[in-house]
Amino acid sequence: MIPFLQGFGIGAGLIIAIGAQNSFVLAQGVRKQHIFLIPFICSLCDALLIAAGAAGVGTFVASKPHIAYYAGIGGALFLFWYGLKSLISAFNGSAQEKGNHVKNGVKTIILTTLALSLLNPHVYLDTVVLLGSISGQFEGMTRFIFALGACTASFVWFFSLSYGGTLLEPLFRKPFSWKLLDFSICIVMWSIAFSIWPRDYQVMY
Repeated sequence: MIPFLQGFGIGAGLIIAIGAQNSFVLAQGVRKQHIFLIPFICSLCDALLIAAGAAGVGTFVASKPHIAYYAGIGGALFLFWYGLKSLISAFNGSAQEKGNHVKNGVKTIILTTLALSLLNPHVYLDTVVLLGSISGQFEGMTRFIFALGACTASFVWFFSLSYGGTLLEPLFRKPFSWKLLDFSICIVMWSIAFSIWPRDYQVMY
């Protein structure tokens, strides 16, 4: 149980933070849209990356700076686009109020969730490299028990965030609340986009 609890605690510490992925999960929870599918995809992505890190992929990723470079560009551009979309919704009152009651298609939700989960290079640093390197300190099966604890933390957090968001729905019956939520999401997305944009161009040479 000790490796499991250590994995759960460290995993939770890395996952529970204000970010693009968490903002999206919470917002869709408030809208009561795909409240099972979205956290399941987020948790599954984390589980696969954590398992890969525990299996030793983290060492390979850490030795390939080009992966982080291109992932940073792609992730930043996507987050900027998503933030712009939220900003437009924040100022488009009537369309926003109607749109909150329209479900996005499953395909759109899956692609958006995958993009928010996998286009941020920080997720690879946290799950594959950092958790992978920590799990390497354990021997035998205890390495994967540690990884299982981190995966469990991811499932608990994302499902709690999604279903907990539904409890906030009464607070968002006024159009102003939706404007504030979308504007906040825009700020979060653009802040993260700025932080992950690669600045060390020497990595290309």
